[in-house]
Amino acid sequence: MRIILYTHSLVSDWNHGNAHFLRGVLRELQVRGHDTLALEPENSWSRGNLLAGHGVAALTRFHQCFPELKVTTYGTEFDHEAAVDDADVVLVHEWTDPALVARLGSYRRNGGRFMLLFHDTHHRAISDTRAIADLALQDYDAVLAFGEVLRQRYLRLGWGRQAFTWHEAADTRLFRPQTAAIETDDLVWIGNWGDGEREQELTEFLIEPSRRLRLSGTVRGVRYPEPALAALRRTSLHYGGWIANVDVPALFARHRMTIHVPRRPYVTALPGIPTIRVFEALACGIPLVSAPWQDEEGLFRADDFMRAANGEQMTTQLRRLQHDNQFANELRARGLQTICSRHTCAHRVDELLAIIAAVRPGARSASHEAAL
Repeated sequence: MRIILYTHSLVSDWNHGNAHFLRGVLRELQVRGHDTLALEPENSWSRGNLLAGHGVAALTRFHQCFPELKVTTYGTEFDHEAAVDDADVVLVHEWTDPALVARLGSYRRNGGRFMLLFHDTHHRAISDTRAIADLALQDYDAVLAFGEVLRQRYLRLGWGRQAFTWHEAADTRLFRPQTAAIETDDLVWIGNWGDGEREQELTEFLIEPSRRLRLSGTVRGVRYPEPALAALRRTSLHYGGWIANVDVPALFARHRMTIHVPRRPYVTALPGIPTIRVFEALACGIPLVSAPWQDEEGLFRADDFMRAANGEQMTTQLRRLQHDNQFANELRARGLQTICSRHTCAHRVDELLAIIAAVRPGARSASHEAAL
């Protein structure tokens, strides 16, 4: 099949974690013989910030690390109809410009022969409902939502014809244990400070436990305001800014443990959706402790990682990982086993191809006949 992906950016992962997953999915599709192409706007905020902070070399490095991925940028004069005309499947991410979302739907309605899917991997369906409600999804064949609670919301509000749950996962060609690496520090946290969605939580679960335990380690991510940087300076953690996702496995390998601090919307309104860093960390075999988060869909086993209900418990759990190597090794083995058995990009491609088969015209009647 020829599969075209509209994404905010595949080249840039600056404050854009969805790029991690999509790179892995496209690579897996290509290994299986499918033809893929990613289309991204030339003026995306992720690409713009990456260029401003790290120059053209950051974009060049993407092509060096992922030479098999084909990416085309588009501007205002780009012929989208011609680009998708020979596609079998067109997958449109929810950060795509609303006018283009509508344009692709219109082309599908007026003779486009491709399957048109909408992909949602954000909390805007809750936090900015109008932005999603105003999207013209009536001509899309299906919605792919990265959590069951989000899928149910699409169905309940009538956004799109049908909806499927399609979680993110780890690209295990990139994220895997690095057994030859030497652990030199205690804690690594990789995440963006963002818009205050977890400011209180990061103080309680990251900064204060690290200060109390005098943990050595590293913090990487973007959009950290000066008060956050000042708080980190009161710990023994080093702040290093943005990190390319291809460098994350090596960074994990140099640390004994990491933590998961979900953004507030994923705790209060969209439970059951973890950040992709949970999948990636466990795939690398690093022990993880999570701040409060409800695994309502049973993605993980209870002992794949540790949990902490508050800052005091986080301090206790991190102290145990700091001093109990046998327990840490048992934890890393369990988490890695779950990722390898359930949550790789290969698993998600299996799911995507099954969804495509189910949505394809005639699939429903054919399955009904087979049942008879």
